[in-house]
Amino acid sequence: MWWRGKEKNRSDFIVINQLLSLNMSREFLKGNSLEAPCQDNRVVKKTQLLDRGQWASKLEFLLAVAGTLVGLGNLWRFPYLCYKNGGGAFLVPYVLFLLACGIPMFLLETAMGQFTSQGCITCWRHFCPLFEGIGYATQVVIAYAAVSYIVIQAWAFFYLFSSFSAEVPWASCRNTWNTESCVEFDKTNMSTNWTANATTPATEFWERRVLGISRGIEEVGSLRWELALCLLLAWILCYFCVWKGVRSTGKVVYFTATFPYVMLVVLLARGLTLPGAMDGLAFYLYPDPTRLVDPQVSKKSAIQHKYQRNPLTGSLTALGSYNQYNNDCYKDTFVLCLVNGGSSFVAGFAIFSVLGFMSYEQGLPISEVAASGPGLAFIAYPRAVAMMPVPQLWAICFFIMVILLGADTQFVSLECLMTSVTDMFPTVFRRAYRRELLLLCLCSVCFFLGLLLVTEGGLYFLQLFDHYVCSGNNLLLLSVCQSIAIGWIYGADRLYDNIEDMIGYRPWPLMKYCWLYITPAVCMGTFIFSVVRYKPLKFNKTYVYPTWAYALGWFLGLFCVLLVPLWIIFKVTQMKGTTWQVCTQADSGEKGTQWGSNCVVTSVV
Repeated sequence: MWWRGKEKNRSDFIVINQLLSLNMSREFLKGNSLEAPCQDNRVVKKTQLLDRGQWASKLEFLLAVAGTLVGLGNLWRFPYLCYKNGGGAFLVPYVLFLLACGIPMFLLETAMGQFTSQGCITCWRHFCPLFEGIGYATQVVIAYAAVSYIVIQAWAFFYLFSSFSAEVPWASCRNTWNTESCVEFDKTNMSTNWTANATTPATEFWERRVLGISRGIEEVGSLRWELALCLLLAWILCYFCVWKGVRSTGKVVYFTATFPYVMLVVLLARGLTLPGAMDGLAFYLYPDPTRLVDPQVSKKSAIQHKYQRNPLTGSLTALGSYNQYNNDCYKDTFVLCLVNGGSSFVAGFAIFSVLGFMSYEQGLPISEVAASGPGLAFIAYPRAVAMMPVPQLWAICFFIMVILLGADTQFVSLECLMTSVTDMFPTVFRRAYRRELLLLCLCSVCFFLGLLLVTEGGLYFLQLFDHYVCSGNNLLLLSVCQSIAIGWIYGADRLYDNIEDMIGYRPWPLMKYCWLYITPAVCMGTFIFSVVRYKPLKFNKTYVYPTWAYALGWFLGLFCVLLVPLWIIFKVTQMKGTTWQVCTQADSGEKGTQWGSNCVVTSVV
């Protein structure tokens, strides 16, 4: 019958996956075996590989993940989306997407790493070798993000250094980079000096002093050497925080993951004492129930989840691989997702209390001072800080917070890339000083690639990469692929068995149905909706990119996704034996500790 034919094809596909899992496990173990055959009388010496490492405590893992989850998106994106999409009503679809996609995918990726003690490429060799391309795809996205997002830290360093002056340079129009259109707005001169072409000192400092921005992506322009030095400083700090693996990263996150919360509380306390703060909070939280039926609100909720999970795409697997085998990753999932959502919500109070103050001081409505993205961090908030007493102090606090929020994401991105490479080639890189040299090469290459983003046209490229690659629809498709590979090919029940073996009990049954049905359906639905409602990217809502720039963005984004089917085709063509021989093989079923972090290999001398 026709349905039997379909069932047989699916069974063959699953068995092919199991055969590949068995073969790859044997090849990996063979490459890391205790002894190697020697065909002559050469002396064989056993060499101890360096320990793969583990988190010194559960707290280090929680801080590392929390530091990555709670990033700049929580500070400059979530509050604005909440304000623009129904205020408190926006939280309803946000929580629904968190339950349907955020928490299930968080648990899935963490469990994969913890069960196999492998990074986000080699872990697929145990679960679903045919879908190892997902691991490569996530590494490409992480590499893009590592090159581009660190530029935000370079901007923040520039502002931080500029704050150590008698007067913050974005507070007045009495600077060499200011134009005749610059106006220092306040209640007394707003009506007399305001013109259609008027700009603020903060805007001119950002566009003319910091970026020296060109007229379009076609004009790359010259290198902004001050930003290049700030970028170099950011990479040097990242290198020395990651160079010893989780042994160094685990200690650094005690500061980098907690200090931003201290700064957030300080800025929140200061913001609530300012005149007009309550008006800002009212705009932030005032619920508009009619927006609940607006499909755009649901889309924005899904995109915000995608944006917040972007730094952890693939990284959760690497971070989870350094956990103890019996760590309760199920409880960790709920704790960390709660921290993420709560941090976003509280950040909105800190931001909108200050924006309410700025609205009060300038006599403008909130809608004219509210902003998101870099415009909030580098124009709106500095502009508000300049109106406060002792603006240097508050500017220093704010930009230290921005630097640290970006630093944790950068640390984890580098750690994920390093974990993937060292797990793929343990006999090469898990030796004395090899990891440090590999990390130095990686940081150097990323630094030189990032120089494009600190040119006069760099911001155009950064927005292009962010929109199409780092937080584009490709992440939705990768989530669909992950759900299908684990839920349907490997088997949701088998993963439940693996998790039960680690933590001693089975997770809530809803998780399984999310992997099987809800998560892929929601992600695919959001993807289709985004494609149907697609609008070409515009810079600053006015500049239209040339056709070749859109083509470049789509190519970079789709390239990641295409790695998945290309890898499946490659592995199928490499298989040996008849279909019957393939179908009679079975998976080894070994758990992750088989890889062994202290394996001994032989070297011939």
